[in-house]
Amino acid sequence: MLERLESAVLRVVLALPERLQRLLAGRRVVHDGQTLATDTQLMLRLQRLTRERGAETLPIPQGREAILRHTRLAAGRQPVGAVRDLAVAGLPARLYTPTHAAPSGPLLLFFHGGGFMYGDLGSHDAACRFVAQRSGVRVLAVDYRLAPEHPFPAAYDDALAAYRWLLDHAAEVGADAERLAVGGDSAGGNLAAGVAIEAAREGLPLAFQLLVYPATDAIRQTDSAAAYADGFYLTRAFMDLANATYVADTDPKDPRVSPLYADLPRGLAPAYVVTAGFDPLRDEGEAYARKLSDAGVQVELRRFPDQIHGFFNVVGVGRSARAATATIAANLKAALA
Repeated sequence: MLERLESAVLRVVLALPERLQRLLAGRRVVHDGQTLATDTQLMLRLQRLTRERGAETLPIPQGREAILRHTRLAAGRQPVGAVRDLAVAGLPARLYTPTHAAPSGPLLLFFHGGGFMYGDLGSHDAACRFVAQRSGVRVLAVDYRLAPEHPFPAAYDDALAAYRWLLDHAAEVGADAERLAVGGDSAGGNLAAGVAIEAAREGLPLAFQLLVYPATDAIRQTDSAAAYADGFYLTRAFMDLANATYVADTDPKDPRVSPLYADLPRGLAPAYVVTAGFDPLRDEGEAYARKLSDAGVQVELRRFPDQIHGFFNVVGVGRSARAATATIAANLKAALA
């Protein structure tokens, strides 16, 4: 009941006219020529006022509950044609079919974010519904194993296993094998990049990769990692915990951990790389886009300068994050048309 009330209040406040939101949000946040979106700034201020704790400040089980709570507050009710739970390579998965979808069509294999230690099918349910319905592309979300119970390479291995399963079972999920895409946000973007690299290396079919603020460099010595280490949802403490639990004793430059250090093979699928202006992962995501381009990969880099890490999940409240995710869905639709 309390969570529903909080969600309703957030929805109402973030639907106020821009000028009223600006009064509530306070002085504009400007950095590096970028201005934080007013509704995003207000949402962050409300989190501070309500003393909403970051997942990384809690024990892992409670942190996972906090991530679910955060996403539910901002998710809203997103319509989609049909939803079906299934198993993919022995992993829990969920298939989202858009309204009026043909019996066979393009499909996005999606891996959720959460630092390899948080997140599941529930945390990204609304975003997957939104993207599927807006793009007209089926979305197959897979729930891979999480650290610290399952450190590297568990998530990487699960992502590859899910992709191989899809190749063998495309018809069962209504997928056109010639129009398969792989994608994810944050840690999920990392896994999607790894799958795309392996697919190219083995000459397996993949039409597109959708990388939303992907984690590409576990060393993370960038200007954005320093500038936005606190106060913009994703924190330095969160990233350090992710490294400690998932990367653990593995070399952070292992290309399966940090795609930025990979030797890119020929034949990599075209990529759409999304970053957020006020995101610690911004620079490493953009560095990876440049690496892809330098390797001859068809790549489009899109920075949403007024957004923060996590905006992909904010599809039920406010305007700016939802609009950004709608743009992502439109790009997916065009890429797989």
